Amino acid sequence: MKKLIQTLKNIWSIEELRSKIITTLLLILIYRLGAHIVLPGLDPNKINLAGAKSGALGLIDAFAGGAFSQASIFALGIMPYISASIFMQLMTILVPQMQKIQKDGDSGRKKINQWTRYLTVAVTMVQAGAYVAYLRQTNSSALFESYKEFFWVSTMIVLTAGTLFVMWLGEKITDKGLGNGTSLIIMVGILARLPQALMQEWDHQNVRGGGGLLIFLLEVMVLVAIIMGLIVLVQGVRKVPVQYAKQIVGNRQFGGARQFLPLKVNGAGVMPIIFAQAIMFLPTLISYSSFESGKGIAKIFGDPKNGWHMIIYAVIVIAFTFLYTALIFNPKQIAEDLKRNNGFVPGVKPGQPTADYIGAIMDRITLPGAIFLAVAGILPGFAQWAGVTQGFASFFGGTSLLIMVGVILDTLQQIETQLLMRQYDGLMNTGRIQGRQTTQTSII
Repeated sequence: MKKLIQTLKNIWSIEELRSKIITTLLLILIYRLGAHIVLPGLDPNKINLAGAKSGALGLIDAFAGGAFSQASIFALGIMPYISASIFMQLMTILVPQMQKIQKDGDSGRKKINQWTRYLTVAVTMVQAGAYVAYLRQTNSSALFESYKEFFWVSTMIVLTAGTLFVMWLGEKITDKGLGNGTSLIIMVGILARLPQALMQEWDHQNVRGGGGLLIFLLEVMVLVAIIMGLIVLVQGVRKVPVQYAKQIVGNRQFGGARQFLPLKVNGAGVMPIIFAQAIMFLPTLISYSSFESGKGIAKIFGDPKNGWHMIIYAVIVIAFTFLYTALIFNPKQIAEDLKRNNGFVPGVKPGQPTADYIGAIMDRITLPGAIFLAVAGILPGFAQWAGVTQGFASFFGGTSLLIMVGVILDTLQQIETQLLMRQYDGLMNTGRIQGRQTTQTSII
């Protein structure tokens, strides 16, 4: 406890870091306040969007921090920007012209960011139109009669402006705050649902009678164990030794250091689970009435507790993990960069043999990573099958928990980097922030 207190003092003593933390908290507070402002033209007392908290719309509501089910001005949250960013990221991998623009340095990145913003506006307009139709179908009684003729246009404008404002908040957190602004906003939205989910689970266990407290504590212990396992999955790396040749320039010697090339076990991150959920939602959205009646293939794709749902979901996650890893990981480029910097893997010839060696290692470690990721994705279904409420079960794995673990670890890493730069002696005396793993990486 003394080490933790001293570390917190060190964090607060760095003016720049303190300013970033305060800025981040203030911007997140603005986002959370806006998530409770209801769209104009709706009576807050008559809004009933309970159906948006589960099923195909539950993930959107989770990422929006409950704003979707509250008909807030931030109802669409940051998801349109995420969709646009994913699309542009894939385009930069698949389209050679986009790759050239990305390699132009800051000017290329600024151009791609600008295109991403334009695409975000288009995606938001489409989603806003669908959301307005959904509101008019399910909550027509909440509309003020005098405002009905303006509701469509005004809501689309407000929702688009709200998404762009949230996007701006994320960029400001990245620039002026702790970084990872978009991810932090998503994480805060997910965490905002945790207290309510805990209370619902507590009430549910109490209603069941004796042993409710013990079962609730066991569920919390299992959740902690799953979080620890996901930390291992996110942080897990395979260290490939890299040796740099010695160079003598004048009277000085450069290179000769032995370092490591860290290959992540889960190189694809959370993307396979997001993609799998999008695929699983399609049949449900196409035949929603069939899902409601409990018949047809949509029932399989829409019920996380269904055995076939788990199998199909796991197969999609594993397949897309290999696909996405192959798209973003280029062993040939790594081998060329190593050769350019006079680096080599001991016992392996530079060039194509090094690329084949690194690619073979990546293929071997991707398989267990993909399997563990698939297991993490279907854990909420097992939790519901075991009697956990749907809201609390969503924290037992899947996208929500992976995003939370990843973002928290990245944020801790950034804070720790600031401490190492300015309070190195203090950290040596008080210990590093717990839960972080240091990896030696080569400069490529």
